[in-house]
Parts: sequence; C-alpha cells; structure tokens
Amino acid sequence: MNYFQKNKKNIIIGVIATLLIAALVALWLQKKVIHSADDIVGVVSPSSVSVGDTLVFEDMTQFAKTRRWNFGDGSTSDQSRGIHFYNRPGYYSVSLIIDNKYTKTFPVMVSARSEKPKDSAKITTIIEAPSQAMQNENVQFRAISDATRFAWEFGETGNTDAKEKMAIYSYKKPGDYRVALFTEESQEPIYHLIKILPAYNSLEQDEVPVEDAYKKVDDDFKYHLQQIANGNSFNMHYNYLLRTYLCNNENTVVKVSDSKANNFYMYCAGLQFDKNVVIQSVKVNLDDTQNCVTKVDINQSK
Repeated sequence: MNYFQKNKKNIIIGVIATLLIAALVALWLQKKVIHSADDIVGVVSPSSVSVGDTLVFEDMTQFAKTRRWNFGDGSTSDQSRGIHFYNRPGYYSVSLIIDNKYTKTFPVMVSARSEKPKDSAKITTIIEAPSQAMQNENVQFRAISDATRFAWEFGETGNTDAKEKMAIYSYKKPGDYRVALFTEESQEPIYHLIKILPAYNSLEQDEVPVEDAYKKVDDDFKYHLQQIANGNSFNMHYNYLLRTYLCNNENTVVKVSDSKANNFYMYCAGLQFDKNVVIQSVKVNLDDTQNCVTKVDINQSK
C-alpha cells in the first residue's frame, strides 16, 4: 500500500482545510483591499436647491487616499467636506472620485430663485423706548431703522420735538402720551404709547400738615422701593428717589430692621436680586433744612 492510500483521509482533510483558508483570505482581501464604487460613503444634501442656496457635501470613505468632487458646473474640490453654490438652474450630476478609480454620482436639481413680493422687501422701523417713565425724567427714544430722516412728536407740545435717530425728551406733565415717529420709508408714522407718572415733590408743603407731608414722603419712598423689589425698572425708580429725596447722595444711610447699616445704592442694588421682599414701612429722616433725606429706616419681610 503506497503513501497516498495510507494517508488518503488526512490528505483530503488537508486539501479541504487549505481551500477554506484560501477562501477566507480571498474574502478578507476583497473587503480590505479590493474596493468598488459601492464602498464609497458620501453625502450630498439637499438633492433639490434653488440658485444661490447652500449645497453641503461630505466624503466619509475610510479607505480613500485621495478624493475629488466634480459638481457638474465646472467647479471641483479636493476637500472631504464643504459647501457649494450653483449660479444657474438645471440638472447637475455631482461626482465623487476616490483614488482616481472609483466614482459615485449624486443627482442635484437646481431651480430658479423666485422673486420676493415687493411688499416683503419693505424695511420696518421700530421705536425702542420705555412704556412708563416719571415726570421731569429724561426719557430716551431710539429708532431701529435704516431710514436717514426722522421727525419725533412726543405728544406733549403738538409740534415736531426732535429730528435725530435717537432723541431724549422730558415730559413736563404726567399723563398718557402717544409718540409718533415719521421717516421717509413710510407715509404713515410709527407710534409708541408711554405713561408718565407724576413726580410728587413731597418736600414742598403747600397747606399740608407737617405730619401728612412726612407720611407722604414715607409712602412715596416705600412705593418706589417696592417697585424695585418687584423687578420693575431699576433706573427709573432708583433715580427718582435719588433725585427727589436724597439730593443725589448715593451714600445716604439705609438701616433695615436690626441689620447692619448700608448705603442707599448698595441696598437698592441688592433689593432687585432679593426676590419676594415686601417693604412693610419706611421712615425717612431729613436734614436741618428739611430738603434732603439723610437716613432711611426700613422694615421689610419675605
């Protein structure tokens, strides 16, 4: 009996094993080395755009050593990702060429850009201003606009009060006013409503008992502090108290219940951030001339 006959079974098993290994190696090589256009991983989005719109492209092919994008309008790119714009409508075939061997195409339809209605191109003018202010306070009005000519009527004089893009006006009398802004952009004015609160000068006592005059000062002071605590316009109420009662002295002493004394500015600054504070009572102390408040005693709670 020869060698083949003796080892026939082992030889057959060895041949089969060799063929299986060869098949597995061939499959591995096909996946890792041998590629086709189907292995290209690329994105072109959206597939339908208008002239001037943004077309996004990205290549995520892992085996790619080089790449070239051809957008069908004469433009190319070697970038892995980016954007492209078409200047003319039509049907374009975007090509992604990997390693100068494999090509994948993406169809893109480019439509003509529709014209916007003329009305939509109008420039809108907006008035930026507070809706409430105090009597005799300098109020700032600003036009948000591309216009070049402005005419403000603040509603108190009946005349044109300013001709700048930003204007400052002080109302002499309290009341509700309708502000009108005229520009060359529109035949109709832009309106803004503002309420002017009375600036009660409680230190001027016209036939008012002394006790009542002091109580009015205390109550007025309490009202404006509560407005700050409620989150309303800090500058408006703070400046009103500072100008009307404190003779513009921000360091006026403020004493809250049994707490350590503070100055007026620091107290008000903290008050706007200390939520749910209720001002229960305010007692002011005047100087010898009865013109300026020198100390403020406050009781408050949460």
